Amino acid sequence: MSKNVKNSDTGEILDLQSRHIPCPKSQQEFAIDVLLGLSHTHKWLPCKYIYDERGSLLFEQIMACPEYYLTDCEMEILKTYKKEIIAKIGKGKINLVELGAGSGEKTKILLQEMITDNIDVTFIPIDISSSAIRNFTTNLKKQLPGIKIKGLVSEYFKGIRWLSNLNCCTNVILFLGSNIGNFEPAGANVFLSSLWNACNDGDYLVTGFDLKKDIQLLLNAYNDSGGVTAEFNLNLLRRINNELGGDFDLKEFQYYSTFDAISGAMQSYLISRKKQYVVIDEINRMFSFKSWESIHTESSYKFLVDDIEKLASRNGFEIIEHFFDSKNYFMDSLWQVRKE
Repeated sequence: MSKNVKNSDTGEILDLQSRHIPCPKSQQEFAIDVLLGLSHTHKWLPCKYIYDERGSLLFEQIMACPEYYLTDCEMEILKTYKKEIIAKIGKGKINLVELGAGSGEKTKILLQEMITDNIDVTFIPIDISSSAIRNFTTNLKKQLPGIKIKGLVSEYFKGIRWLSNLNCCTNVILFLGSNIGNFEPAGANVFLSSLWNACNDGDYLVTGFDLKKDIQLLLNAYNDSGGVTAEFNLNLLRRINNELGGDFDLKEFQYYSTFDAISGAMQSYLISRKKQYVVIDEINRMFSFKSWESIHTESSYKFLVDDIEKLASRNGFEIIEHFFDSKNYFMDSLWQVRKE
C-alpha cells in the first residue's frame, strides 16, 4: 500500500513504504547488526547507523571543514560542467532523482540550470525517512519557488522501480558525494547491479568518486583539526546508548582513521582507551574490550579512473563522460543504463 500526502508548501509526497514495516523492525535490525558486529573477532559496526538526526547535522559540519576537500571539489565540477552534463542528457521530460535527502546544495546547481533552459523537470528526492523528505522538500520549495517536486518515502530501489514502471520520462539518478566509496568492493557491485535492474533502458546515473591522491591530503580530510569527524563516528556509540540501552562511556573511546594502501581505502575506527566492559540492554549482552582494541566504523574507498570504468561496464552502464575538478581530486561520472 502507498499513501499520498499533499501539501501546498512541499508539493506531493508519496509514501511507498508498506504498512507492515513498522519502526520497531528498524530498531530490531539495528540491535541485530550491533550484536553481530561486536561479537566478531575484529569488532565492527555499520556506518549507516551514524546517521540519525545528530549524525546528519555533524556530517553537514564535516563538509564545511577546511580539510574536507570533497564537497568543494564536487561543487566546482557541477558549477563548471552543468551545461555539458545537461546537454549530454538531453532536453526531454526528466525526473531528476536524488538518492538520500541531504542539504540539496549540489542538486540545486543542476536544477537551476534545467529551469533556466526551460527543461520539463520534476525533482524527486528518495529517502527512507518521511521527516527528512518533508523537511527537504519544504526548504527547497522556498528556495526554488514553482519547481515541481515529488518526494518519495521509500527504499532506493523500490522508489526507482516505481518510477520506472510509470515509464513517463527519463530518470536521471543522482548519487553524489563519495557515497559509492562507502561500500566494500562486492557491495558496490551489488548496489550498481540493483540500480541497473531498477532503471529503464536509457536512464542516466550521475555519481561521484573520490580519486586516489597524496595520502596526507586523505589523512587530513578524515582527521579534521576541529574533531568533527571524531564526534561523527562517536555518534554510533551514542545511538547505541540512546536507542538500545547501551552504557558506552564515549570519553573512553578514541577516533582513529588511516589509509590502507592494500585496500585503497581510508579506514576509520573507534579504539578503546582501556580494558572495559559494555552492557547493551536491548540485546541482553555484555561485551569486553581489551586496551586499545578497535571497532571498525567505516571504509571510504578511493578510486583510479580504470577502477571506475570497470565498475560501470561490469554492471551494465555505458560511460558517457567523466568530469574532473581542477586539481583532479574528485570526479563526477555520467553513465547511461544499457539493456538492449
